[in-house]
Order: sequence, then structure tokens, then C-alpha cells
Amino acid sequence: MPNIKSSAKRDQLAKARNAKNKAEKTALKTMVKKFDAAVAEGNKEAAVSAYKVAVKAVDKAACKNLVHKNNAANKKSKMTLKLNAME
Repeated sequence: MPNIKSSAKRDQLAKARNAKNKAEKTALKTMVKKFDAAVAEGNKEAAVSAYKVAVKAVDKAACKNLVHKNNAANKKSKMTLKLNAME
């Protein structure tokens, strides 16, 4: 427990930031999982729409430094390969 007022505030802000980042990362993972589910189902239309949403989410996460830019590029590349491998 911090004794100094400024360090208490820093602690509070850090907890809020961590919660926000965790929620955004969880949302990103959900988008990617929805795309993977559409691909596994074999539904091309649903996969294309889920792909667009997932790629946008990955790009936003990379801009906000939630994921590294190379990690984002890797995710997008793998999703593109999965989408192109569909019928």
C-alpha cells in the first residue's frame, strides 16, 4: 500500500490501464476466434466478414501497442492464408 499520495494515484491509474488493456486484448482474441470458427465451419461469407473485422481489430491493437507490430503482421498473415485456403 503506497504511503505517498502521488504513488497511490499512480497505482490507481496503473490498475485502470491494466484493466482496459486486458479487456481490449480479450476482445481482439474473441474476434480472431470468431474468424477461426467461421473458417472451420466452412462458411465463406461469414469468414470474409469476420476476417475484415478481425484484421481491423488487429491493426487497432498494433496502433495502441497492445500487440507488437510484427505480431500483428503475423496474425494477419495467418488469417489471410486460412481465408485463401478456403474453397
